[in-house]
Amino acid sequence: MSTRQADAGVRAGRLAKATQFAAVAHDVLDLADEAQDVADAFVTLAVHAGIAAADVICSARLGSYHQGERHEDAIAHLRKADEGAAKALSVLLGMKTLAGYSYTPVSGEKRVKAERAMDALLAIANAV
Repeated sequence: MSTRQADAGVRAGRLAKATQFAAVAHDVLDLADEAQDVADAFVTLAVHAGIAAADVICSARLGSYHQGERHEDAIAHLRKADEGAAKALSVLLGMKTLAGYSYTPVSGEKRVKAERAMDALLAIANAV
């Protein structure tokens, strides 16, 4: 597992990105005529918001964050800091390929799950 040391600057920068991605994700939903029309874009933004929020949580509680390609390692590192946050990140990362790279659209149910997971991660990140 590859990790990087983190300080207050890393936490602040990653929190700003998490907040930005989440805000734009919610804006996308608000501007759409139908939520399903933008579900893939919403989930992709939610994934990026969740990853950034996870970095904040790990940085604050562990002093390091995951850097690498393996989603399983990112979830395992986050689990050391917060079990609930790790579950939320797992939900988001499980949808990453479907939303961003697949020809199959994200369902309404999965979009709602992604929103809940993103919001949970941001709440924890803002609290640490």
